[in-house]
Amino acid sequence: MRTGNPSHHSLGSSKTSVGALSEAESTPDGSTAGGSRGVSTGGPAKSPGGVEVPALGPLGLARWAWTQLTKMNTALLLLLLLAVAAVPGSIFPQRIQDPARVSDYIANNPTLGPWLDRLQFFDVFSSAWFSAIYLLLFVSLVGCVLPRARKHWQAWRAEPPRTPKRLQRLPEHRALTVGGRDGAAAPAPDDVVAEAARLLRRRGYRVAVRDTGTNAPSVAAERGMWKEVGNVVFHLALLGVLICVAVGSLFGYKGQKILVEGDSFANTLINYDSFTPGTNYNPDWLEPFSLRLDRFDTEFYRETTNPKNYGAPLDFTAEVTVQEPGAEPRQQTLKVNAPVNVEGVKAFLVGNGYAPVVRVTDGNGDVAFEEPVVTIPTDGVYTSNLTLKVPDAAPDQLGFTGLLLPTAVTGPDGMPRSADPGLANPQLILSSYYGDLGLDTGVPQNVYVLDVEPLTELNGMLTANGPITLDAANPVYELPEGKGTIEFLGVKRYVGLDIVYDPARTGAFLSFLAAFTGLLMSMFIARRRVWVRATAGADHLGRPATVVEYGLLARGEDPRLHAEAQSLGEVFTTAWEYTVGPPTIERNTP
Repeated sequence: MRTGNPSHHSLGSSKTSVGALSEAESTPDGSTAGGSRGVSTGGPAKSPGGVEVPALGPLGLARWAWTQLTKMNTALLLLLLLAVAAVPGSIFPQRIQDPARVSDYIANNPTLGPWLDRLQFFDVFSSAWFSAIYLLLFVSLVGCVLPRARKHWQAWRAEPPRTPKRLQRLPEHRALTVGGRDGAAAPAPDDVVAEAARLLRRRGYRVAVRDTGTNAPSVAAERGMWKEVGNVVFHLALLGVLICVAVGSLFGYKGQKILVEGDSFANTLINYDSFTPGTNYNPDWLEPFSLRLDRFDTEFYRETTNPKNYGAPLDFTAEVTVQEPGAEPRQQTLKVNAPVNVEGVKAFLVGNGYAPVVRVTDGNGDVAFEEPVVTIPTDGVYTSNLTLKVPDAAPDQLGFTGLLLPTAVTGPDGMPRSADPGLANPQLILSSYYGDLGLDTGVPQNVYVLDVEPLTELNGMLTANGPITLDAANPVYELPEGKGTIEFLGVKRYVGLDIVYDPARTGAFLSFLAAFTGLLMSMFIARRRVWVRATAGADHLGRPATVVEYGLLARGEDPRLHAEAQSLGEVFTTAWEYTVGPPTIERNTP
């Protein structure tokens, strides 16, 4: 990205100079005869000194805006704005995820809610302002990276720059004298330069030998071009990340499903407990497949030497059967961080618990409910909250709330509790209600919450009938007032699944790897230039010799430049064995 000041536009062909100020006649109060010094709408503006500055014009203004947009500071600012713009998406409910919560928020906030809705705070990630920031960031990166990549490609193909006239002005400068051995003639400057070019090539430099056949031949060398390649790769990878995130949010989806042992899940919209599609995703595109949970096992910590961790879960394993159209069923193991992958759709194991199997018979003697009831664990020993609604019961609808204790014991205070997360002594402790559950009103309800206000309590801790206690020894309870019976048939395990489809997940991961690699390249590869010049001269005894001068320059900060200069000196001294005495070495301190 460009970090310098924006390029200045030409001021045109105006030849106005400070000397031309004499053409304007001054009035006694110091103003010019032409009137005020304000900017004229019909001509060029005047600076306080009176110099005419031509108007920028539409094309110039567009160039200035493009220069500002493609600066590094602008890209960083847009990146910050994008992060800030995403914050309302986590504060306010989003319509694409939960329309009911959005409606409730607007109803509960009649003044603020409609304004937030007009400003698209309930549709943040598809809003006009969020999309504008996202697109501006994308354009800014494109405008930065592509011209920079083209310029670097041209620099790569070009030869290293010409040798400076005064090498001693470079940050690192050395000089040594090469003479003949045992009276032999000193090597020619062209031979010395050719040898220097060979040595520099061996050290990874690209070289260009110049001015051969003259009194001062030289070689220019450069290396570290991959540093800028890493920089370009890093920014191109950022573009890849932006594209992949956009594709994933537009054409991906995420859903949740609770699956009890023995049950199957078909990948259709109606079977999801919750479903969040991408902005442009059509549920008709769902891949047809099914999952059946065959068995779920949990391993708990059982060592008594560490009572604090006793009962902590160690491992979760779900055995599932995957069925795809036209293929044989296959068995797979689902574990934490080891999802099941079906045609790019991944099912992650994110939760588990117990689902007691309950049968409810209503007051007319008909079975109104018989299936597992999903409970919510509340502690480390899987004490779980249970809510059961039976709208098909007659003559009155029934509701139950209470606890599942996997290993029920009586505590020191006489109250029942669970002593272990395993199913050693499962017990249900319930309160019962009858009345209108309100499920026929069309208003959505939380399946895990029972509104008891309009209901009449039959059983409870504070009622004369007391709570309902069901276990293996007493599995059936007859409800008061002839309302029916409830029966505890057993306990199954269930798992909570996150089912995710992100078509750009692989691309985002590869873009991240490319960005990380490019960042390492730009950080640890040093871009350096070396120039070597050889001229005919004399040694310290006045004998004919060749004087070799070389200097180094780094592009940017390079703390290892001095070490490279020393290393080159050792290489040159070793190569030219006929060096006369100790080499004369000079170092220019920047």
